[in-house]
Amino acid sequence: MLKYKNICRPAVLGALCMAATVLQADVYKWVDENGVVSFSNIEPPANQDYKVLKFPCYASDPKCRSISWEKVPLNTRSYQNEIEAAAEYTAVEVSLIRAIIHAESAYRADAQSPKGAQGLMQLMPATQKALEVSDPFNPALNIDGGARYLSDLLLEFNGDITLAAAAYNAGSGAVRKYGGIPPYEETREYVRRVRILYRRYRQVLG
Repeated sequence: MLKYKNICRPAVLGALCMAATVLQADVYKWVDENGVVSFSNIEPPANQDYKVLKFPCYASDPKCRSISWEKVPLNTRSYQNEIEAAAEYTAVEVSLIRAIIHAESAYRADAQSPKGAQGLMQLMPATQKALEVSDPFNPALNIDGGARYLSDLLLEFNGDITLAAAAYNAGSGAVRKYGGIPPYEETREYVRRVRILYRRYRQVLG
């Protein structure tokens, strides 16, 4: 457990943010009876008032590159009904939908990226409007919209999952412009992440 007296300095908070992002964990913050501000990845006792600081790993966050996507725990249970319904409606694999959700928001339904993307599948406002997603923070609506968008991209790129993932991140126009994965560092890292997660989810889910 890390303790810092009275104030949380920006450098300290930055380090904690990095630690939480890498570990995909929550950080707990509380102030004890002596006024000491404490941070820990271990939940405090039930009688202690505390706040939970969450640092999701957004697709656009370069710090996420330090995560080992080959080892990060998978999530095969959350939103099972919503994902299966979307997969059945769109004919997009459950494993691919889970890979996109994991890569985009790490299953945070309330996630909001610095670039304005929202919800589990990190839909941008313009995409929400086009897909008629009325509430991006509603898991069922977000997953349904994200899966429909992904289905359209797979159709556009003849079922090529790599190109569809690249288009999900950078837009189909960019993929067509460059005739493949755009030469954007963020997009190349994103595609790498999705491919690893997709392969791992398929191995587990079949």
